[in-house]
Amino acid sequence: MGFGETVLAIAVVLFVIWLFNSIYVVKEWERGVILRLGRMLPGIKGAGVRVVVWPIDRFYRISLRIDTIEIPPQDIITRDNISVKINAVCYFRVVDPKLALSAIQNYLYATTQLAQTTLRSIVGQFELDEILSQRDKVNEKLQLILDQDTEPWGIKVTKVELKQVDIPADMQRAIARQAEAERERRAKVIAADGEFQASAKLSEAAEVLSKNPVSVQLRYLQTLIDIGIDKNTTIVFPLPLDMISFLRGMGTPLAAPAVAGGLPGPSAPASPATSGQK
Repeated sequence: MGFGETVLAIAVVLFVIWLFNSIYVVKEWERGVILRLGRMLPGIKGAGVRVVVWPIDRFYRISLRIDTIEIPPQDIITRDNISVKINAVCYFRVVDPKLALSAIQNYLYATTQLAQTTLRSIVGQFELDEILSQRDKVNEKLQLILDQDTEPWGIKVTKVELKQVDIPADMQRAIARQAEAERERRAKVIAADGEFQASAKLSEAAEVLSKNPVSVQLRYLQTLIDIGIDKNTTIVFPLPLDMISFLRGMGTPLAAPAVAGGLPGPSAPASPATSGQK
């Protein structure tokens, strides 16, 4: 092999190496950032085949898909001094690849650490009842704070969800007792309300029955029919209320008739009339 052929072979090998390091394929969900001699080029490369000048240029691919990080369980003391252990899930994505590359060294690790510290500080501002019953409010505040802190990094936090809230066993028993007492209170209120409505309806029914005494007798007969359906041995004799009133009146002593002031009493013996003649 001559000198010229050797040089040509070396040139071909170098060209293949250069071409291999200069061609990049950017996927649809990725964007490319080029550093030329340490300076970042203003443009962002989209999806497709991209050719750079190697070794002058360095090509970095940044994914724009939503990434998920799990925040490990954090020991937190709530505003009402109750120790809880909470873990959460954070969803975020890169909206500015240039900031995600230049503003922070590792945006994934930084976002994870920021989510842990934010979870501790924000959840500590709520009481336990609010954390358990108003999770949407806590999630919204966490998402807002994280989004503001990661905006200079080119990161958009889309959602933060509390995953699990672990409370002490004695507090679980106290919450169970409180829930049981609340259910008993509601049951008593519902029963009292039912009694009130029933008494109101009974009062209306008594007013309707009092207008016609025959309707009371018909109601007695209907009650006998309802009792006789069960084929029991109970015999019911309805006693009219008028008879009870009559018997009660017989038991009271008769009062002496009062003398009216305008009527004359027993006639006294008349005195002999005196004549006007002598």
